[in-house]
Amino acid sequence: MTRILTSRQFYGIIAIYAIGAGAIFFISPFLGGETLNMTNVMNGLFHNAPNVDADIFVYHRLPRVLLAFIVGGTLGVVGAALQVVLKNVLAEPYILGIAGGGAVGAVAAISIPGMFFHFGPFTSIQFLSLAGCMFCIAGLYWLAQRPTGISMNTILLAGVTFNILCGAAILLIRYLVNPHQLVAMDRWMMGGLDVVGYQDLVSLTPFLIPGLLMVFMQANSLNQLAFGEDMAHGRGVDVQRVQRMVFLGAGLATAAAVSLAGPIGFVGLVIPHAVRRLSGYDHRVVLPASFLLGGGVLTLCDLVARTAVHPTEMPVGIITAIIGGPVFLRILLVKK
Repeated sequence: MTRILTSRQFYGIIAIYAIGAGAIFFISPFLGGETLNMTNVMNGLFHNAPNVDADIFVYHRLPRVLLAFIVGGTLGVVGAALQVVLKNVLAEPYILGIAGGGAVGAVAAISIPGMFFHFGPFTSIQFLSLAGCMFCIAGLYWLAQRPTGISMNTILLAGVTFNILCGAAILLIRYLVNPHQLVAMDRWMMGGLDVVGYQDLVSLTPFLIPGLLMVFMQANSLNQLAFGEDMAHGRGVDVQRVQRMVFLGAGLATAAAVSLAGPIGFVGLVIPHAVRRLSGYDHRVVLPASFLLGGGVLTLCDLVARTAVHPTEMPVGIITAIIGGPVFLRILLVKK
C-alpha cells in the first residue's frame, strides 16, 4: 500500500534535489573551455551592452545547458516508469528500440547529399530521426496489442529486435557512404548537445511535454503496479490503461530527446536506481526527483565533455557510458 506522503515531506525531498540540480544548472553556463568575462556577461544581460562574452553565454552555453538538463531529466523519468511497467530493473528508454529508429532516420538524412532542409522548427536530421522514432513506436504498439490490452513481454522482445534491425540498417548505410559523411554519422551516434540558440529547444515541445505529462500522471498507479498487476488490479487500478499511457508517453518523450541529442545511454538506467536508494520507492517522489537528478547529472557530464579535452569537445555519450557501464554491471552482479 502507498504510504502517506505529506506535502511537507514531498516538498522537502524535492527541494533538496532542486537545490543540487539548480546549483549545477546555474554554474555550468559560466564554465567552459573559453573563460568568460563576468562583467561583460552581466553588462550584456542587464545593461543592453552586446559583446562577445554575452553572446557566447546567451546563444551557446545557456541553450546547451538547458538542452542537457531537459534531455537528462526526460531520460531519468522515462527510465523510472519503464522499470516498473516492464518489471525489469535494467530497463531504460532505449530498450524499446526507439533510439534505434531515430538513429536510422538521422544517419539516412546525413547520408543523402543535398538533403538538408528546414521544416518548421525541425532540421532534416531531426525531422527524419523523429519520424524513425515514431515509426518504431507505432510498430511496437501494433505488435504488442492484444484483445486484453498491451503485452509488455512482446514490447520488450520487439524493442530488442527493432534495435538489432536498426543496427543492421545503420551498418548498411555506413558501408555505402563516403568517409566525410561517416564522421558526421559517428559524431551523432555518440550523442551531442551542441545547439546554437533556442529554436532547437522549441522543436522538442510538441512531443516532450505531452509525453512527460502522460508519465507523471501515472505516479500513484505505478506505486500499485510495483506490487504486481494482479494486486494493482485488485486495488482498482486500470492496469492496461496505465501500461498504455506509460508506453506512449515514454515513447513520445524519448523520441523528442533522441531526435535532437542522439542516443545518450545509461542515464535512464542509472538515475532511477540512485533516486530509489536515496529517497525510497514512492513514485510521486521518484518521478520528479529523477527529472531533477537526471538533468543535473547530464548537465555535469556535458560540462566535463566540453572542458576535459579543450580546445576540442568529447561527445557526452562517452562520458555517460563511462559512468553508466560500471553501474550497469554492478546491478547485474547484485541481481546474480
